[in-house]
Amino acid sequence: MTDRIDILKTYKMYIDGKFPRSESGRTMEVRRSDGKQLLAHACRASRKDLRDAVEAARRAQPGWQSATPYLRGQILYRIAEMVEGKRDELSELIDAAHLASKSKAKGRTGGPLTGDREVTLSVDRLVHYAGWADKYSQVLGCNNPVSGPFYNFTIAEPTGVVAVVAPDEAPLLALVSLLAPASCSGNTVVALASDTNPLPAMVLAEACATGDVPAGVINLLSGDRAELLRHVASHRDLDAVHAGNLSQLDASTLRAGVAENLKRVTVHEGVDWQDVEACQHPWWIEPMVEFKTVWHPSSV
Repeated sequence: MTDRIDILKTYKMYIDGKFPRSESGRTMEVRRSDGKQLLAHACRASRKDLRDAVEAARRAQPGWQSATPYLRGQILYRIAEMVEGKRDELSELIDAAHLASKSKAKGRTGGPLTGDREVTLSVDRLVHYAGWADKYSQVLGCNNPVSGPFYNFTIAEPTGVVAVVAPDEAPLLALVSLLAPASCSGNTVVALASDTNPLPAMVLAEACATGDVPAGVINLLSGDRAELLRHVASHRDLDAVHAGNLSQLDASTLRAGVAENLKRVTVHEGVDWQDVEACQHPWWIEPMVEFKTVWHPSSV
């Protein structure tokens, strides 16, 4: 018998390269899938926390866009290395807190999505998009045939600041699948973690902090999706939204924001996050870039 009380960790948000608590002081409990054991506390982000994250992402965006594609790829690869090093912690958090029935239901292409398998696929996905950092522009851009003494090129450029909204299932893999295409193409990211299990996202934040990610390039928030989503939809300094497997109501909320401000909203539906062919594709990068056409005279 002991009277000692275990000290449970409070997972903090990741904003501008730092780990602040919510300015509101609010936290939320994360329990095992049976609801009996308390695993940890996570910060519950407020509207101001979201605003702070967007401001940090906006400040960091010019530097991240101007970084060489090779460097961006190397940083994403470094995050993958850090995630690999946290495999045991991440696997335990995913298996303990995530609903097993939902996790297995998303295993149509690769069997049950256990915590260890989810970490493996997340690492592979980060490495995959690290490789696209210096290639996507050639694939999505082109040399256009024109009449006259001109060269005409269409080149892809990052759209700016992208909000990533992760679904409830596959709390690490889904987040990485949505975040990596935006980051590799030169966008900065403000991401909302899974509602049911935000802890893997907060461990991913720790991997970013030790993975040479410049401050503000990746910002991760935990909180109530229903509370934050309408602010994401209406925020005028977010240039795009990348989400997947949201409810019809959440998807409608995001798309309704376009009526008030100009942003590109992409919500993938019915995604099997284990489907490599579907999730590791340059067309997941395309919604987060803009296309610029350049004319240049040529000698006759």
